[in-house]
Amino acid sequence: MPKSKADASARVALPDEQPVVISIARDYGAEGHEIGKLLSVELGIPLYDNELLVRSALKSGLEVDQAAAYDERAAAEMYAFLPDRIDALTVSDKLYKAMRQVILDLGTSPCIIEGRLSDYILRRNPNLVSVLVTASFDERVEIVRAKRGLSKRDGRKLVKKMQRGREDFYRRYSAGKWDLHANKDLVVDRAAFGREGCCAIIASAYRAKVRLAQEPDGS
Repeated sequence: MPKSKADASARVALPDEQPVVISIARDYGAEGHEIGKLLSVELGIPLYDNELLVRSALKSGLEVDQAAAYDERAAAEMYAFLPDRIDALTVSDKLYKAMRQVILDLGTSPCIIEGRLSDYILRRNPNLVSVLVTASFDERVEIVRAKRGLSKRDGRKLVKKMQRGREDFYRRYSAGKWDLHANKDLVVDRAAFGREGCCAIIASAYRAKVRLAQEPDGS
């Protein structure tokens, strides 16, 4: 299907290296990744998710499987923050430092970045579209159960555990300044609108932001 003029213009770099970028935070089980993939096809811009792990691992000197083990989790070794152990950074801290730079580099071109505190890292970009993909806890449990073949009890435990890890990641690496559910331009409910509906809503917001960003006076 031919792309509209808005789609074509979305791939043009904007003045002052401030492209329109979408960051997608997602409650665990809300299918933010699947929605991100649909959105990438719809808008014709790249989606960065697992690829961030690979790039960050290479930058930090870690093996990719090490990076995957620590991704979006706050490491338990809190001694890394003590003044006398400032050189003893945890694997998680090293990975985050590398990932932060990767996100800053990717954010100089139109793209979609999922998770990894990208909304906080890119917060100074006035053309950032910060999105939260969510659904009720019970609905997310059902989505996870259906995909993994889990009992309701095990599904609830997994969603709670993974959700807590994402929220802890936000708190730790923003030094408590940012929250998974706060400071979002757009919140979409996967249960209410489905994958395609959420994609359409976010795409509409992106195109509106592109039009505003390309206006000479920004108004």
